[in-house]
Amino acid sequence: MQGLAKIRDVAQEAGVSVGTVSMVLNHPDYGSPAIRQKVQAAVEKLQYVPSEMARNLSLKRTMTVGVIVPTVAHPFFAELVEGLEESLYHLGYKTMLCCTQQKENAEHVFIEMLQRQNMDGIIMGAHSLDTSLYQGLKQPIIAFDRYLSPDIPIVHTDHMVGGRLAAEAFLQHDCHHIVEISGSQMVKTPAGEYHQAFNEVMHAHGVQTDIVSLPWNSFGFEEPLLLAEKIFADYPDVDGILGSDVSVMSCLQVAVRRGIKVPEQLKLVAYDGTVLTQNGICKLTAVRQPIDELAKVAAQKIVSIINGKQDDLSWVLPPTLISGETC
Repeated sequence: MQGLAKIRDVAQEAGVSVGTVSMVLNHPDYGSPAIRQKVQAAVEKLQYVPSEMARNLSLKRTMTVGVIVPTVAHPFFAELVEGLEESLYHLGYKTMLCCTQQKENAEHVFIEMLQRQNMDGIIMGAHSLDTSLYQGLKQPIIAFDRYLSPDIPIVHTDHMVGGRLAAEAFLQHDCHHIVEISGSQMVKTPAGEYHQAFNEVMHAHGVQTDIVSLPWNSFGFEEPLLLAEKIFADYPDVDGILGSDVSVMSCLQVAVRRGIKVPEQLKLVAYDGTVLTQNGICKLTAVRQPIDELAKVAAQKIVSIINGKQDDLSWVLPPTLISGETC
């Protein structure tokens, strides 16, 4: 079988230099119409397939975007990464994934790769506490639901609206004491705004609220179960709980075990609205973050920045309330 044609074969067939072939293939407007026609005819005759690596080197691109998240074992980040990978793929980019949970210096490695042009950009959604890595970086970076720097664009849900939606769900019932489960207060993220908005509405209606926090970088299933047990022990009069999908699912599991009837005695509202809320003991009432849409916007914006275009520094999408059987 005849070997694959090389770029020098195309150059010889077209009667031009290798450099001219490379410029014509990588820059559609390069050269005269006659030169471009010769090169294209030679490409078709020899069935030449350009080397993607060589093409990327000539364009100083890797066509790869790094995605940094804590873990893909958590339902929210699993759906997000799936959406990002699909969106980036359709934009012509590959995804390089970095999970930072229980890894030291993982972000440092990715930042160094970006600076060395081993990837074209980064979408950063990890919950690391040290954001100094991102100060002064000129390479393309987008933050996902994280405050990294005033100069780094951010994509996130409108959590103030999310908090009010959660409050409206509880206010349809006669709740007197609601416990909110939050992530670590040490992380600078817009997500904390939903607790702020929720509390403003509930306090305006005279409803008592208490906030309990999970440990930093806690994305497993053991910690929420332990915290659920503690909530029922410390707040025996609790009649409503708000938290992430995993946290609220854990509370539902403990409530069933304790003989607490949901929703008759206890109302539950989950915040994230992943597939987990629709596939448990019963369907959870949930505030749904538009994960697929957030992923599409993040992918489009990082590619736009890679291509030298810059518009807004913040892109905010609205959440929705999904009816369920727990509130």
